[in-house]
Amino acid sequence: MTDYANMQMRDAFISELFEQAKHDRDIIFISNEYGAPSLDIFREELPEQFINAGISEQNIISVASGIALEGKKVFVYSIASFISLRCFEQIKLDMCVHNAPVTILAVGTGFAYSEDGPTHHATEDIGVMRTLASIEICSPADAKQSSRLVNICLTKQQPRYIRFDKGKFSILSETFCYSNDGYGILENADSEVLLLSTGFMTHRAVEVAQELKTHGVGTTIVDLWKLKPLNPDLVEVIDKVKYIFTIEEHTVNAGLGSMIAEFVLDNNCKVRLKRFAIKDDLLYDYGVRNKIHEKSGLDAGSIVRSIIKHIE
Repeated sequence: MTDYANMQMRDAFISELFEQAKHDRDIIFISNEYGAPSLDIFREELPEQFINAGISEQNIISVASGIALEGKKVFVYSIASFISLRCFEQIKLDMCVHNAPVTILAVGTGFAYSEDGPTHHATEDIGVMRTLASIEICSPADAKQSSRLVNICLTKQQPRYIRFDKGKFSILSETFCYSNDGYGILENADSEVLLLSTGFMTHRAVEVAQELKTHGVGTTIVDLWKLKPLNPDLVEVIDKVKYIFTIEEHTVNAGLGSMIAEFVLDNNCKVRLKRFAIKDDLLYDYGVRNKIHEKSGLDAGSIVRSIIKHIE
């Protein structure tokens, strides 16, 4: 049995993809030259299906799109801040305009590379990528969920952007119910409060829910592992609550909170919504991740205090 709790999200995905690639020569992996144990195995054992393209992000997307349009199943691996922002024009014109079935594996979302500064922070990628037509955006919260995305990618091929955090995390997908396409629920039937998050920050939502419980506040938690397109069935969850709190490690502009605000408006949902996200004046800050969270009010204590004040 795979020990997903001791695997990084990217390694869980790449390892599962490697197992599939051993039996499917159409799977092609293009790396941006970043090292990982799972990459080493792929490169050594399947050299004809592995391309090291070096530090050339825009070119990688164009090459990947061309190979995909010839019938191959192409996966591109790179750091999130570079592959989403530096390559926006290529993703738009080479991938999305031609509907080229390339899957971008973007590692280090949010402040995962916190001490490397704004050059490595991927805190605008959701807002940028979701403006593009035909692209799907996924954001797993743990390694087990990450590995399950491989079959989705191979079964339904289209332009796709997958966000991976760095580090090892507890396996939320063993307690959440993922029977619905695009999201999972950790349910509290009597709750008027919905915490809605994605990726790494779903773990923060769980912390917040546990602390709120000590204050007598029950919550329902939804983990959105697919950010685009949002499952329209989400309206059934939202209609059961009075308050929605979105929690994300992304700029407040155009991220998860903005997506949910649009969804609530478009579906005429009668709820109150508050967004916890990175404020403009802290977007380019330096420091360790926890300290940046404290400044941004994204630590569990700050979120709990704000929620209690809001519902009172």
